[in-house]
Amino acid sequence: MTTIETPPAAAPPRKAATVTRAGDRVFAAMSRGSGILLLVVMAAIAVFLTVRAASAISKDHGNFLTTFEWTPSLNPPVFGIAVLAYGTVVSSIIAMLIAVPIALGIALFITHYAPRRLGGPIAYVIDLLAAVPSIIYGLWGALFLVPHLKGLNLWLDNYLSWTVIFHKSDPNSAARSLFTVGILLAIMILPIITNVSREVINQVPKMHQEAALALGATRWEVIRLSVLPFARSGVISASMLGLGRALGETMAVATVLSASPVLSAHILDPVGGTFSQNIVAKFGEADEFGRDALIASGLVLFVITLLVNGAARLIIARRKEYSGANA
Repeated sequence: MTTIETPPAAAPPRKAATVTRAGDRVFAAMSRGSGILLLVVMAAIAVFLTVRAASAISKDHGNFLTTFEWTPSLNPPVFGIAVLAYGTVVSSIIAMLIAVPIALGIALFITHYAPRRLGGPIAYVIDLLAAVPSIIYGLWGALFLVPHLKGLNLWLDNYLSWTVIFHKSDPNSAARSLFTVGILLAIMILPIITNVSREVINQVPKMHQEAALALGATRWEVIRLSVLPFARSGVISASMLGLGRALGETMAVATVLSASPVLSAHILDPVGGTFSQNIVAKFGEADEFGRDALIASGLVLFVITLLVNGAARLIIARRKEYSGANA
């Protein structure tokens, strides 16, 4: 009688030994502590702004959201953020409309079109522009940009005044307007968006581009089908980083803009203001209650910045397939 021997059961796979080194534990603890510290600091800022803002808003005899005036020193005090919110949003939109396409074009030129001997110096100059202080941009804007934009303002008024947006009420007035501020902010945020976008584009896998070239795609088709979809989330993040600087810029805007409590759809008129410009202009001469009012406007800017960053995170989360995580 023949007996059939059954093969021995396979031994269960041995679990990989996990060895946690002391350095790894220290690094993990430091990373966790840094994240917690950041949340604590953000919470402390939010609490401070909320407490001081509530104290001022409770004594405001105007509607904080819709009042045009900013006179917290009067008795009774009347102040609102309507003009400031409008000016901040409009100048930032102008800056983004100008800076993002140009920055993306420069990043693509450096990474895919320019020879290395030319791309390197261009990238170096853009890095230097990011290090220029805000006050230097402000002085350049006030002494050079404002006088030289008068002709452009007149041209826009002559040919595009029918849009209402580019209508100039006084042709002889200086170009100290939200339009000029938007152009100046676009120049300031251009290096940030360009540098981050360039680094993201450089991370696009070469295999994707070579595969497109092997299928007969042109250079532009490679950029449109392989590079831009992969780098889309990074470009959005770079744009939001630039928008954050545009929203909170102070000295450059205060140097160029002639603020006034007037809300106008004509972006070429020298009227309006921004949150940061109002704070830097009024903080030195304000009393304790006036500073609380300025802190209240700072709270609104803080909330706007959080909303913008939150919207950017939602956009990126909806397009995770382009983030490179699955590449």
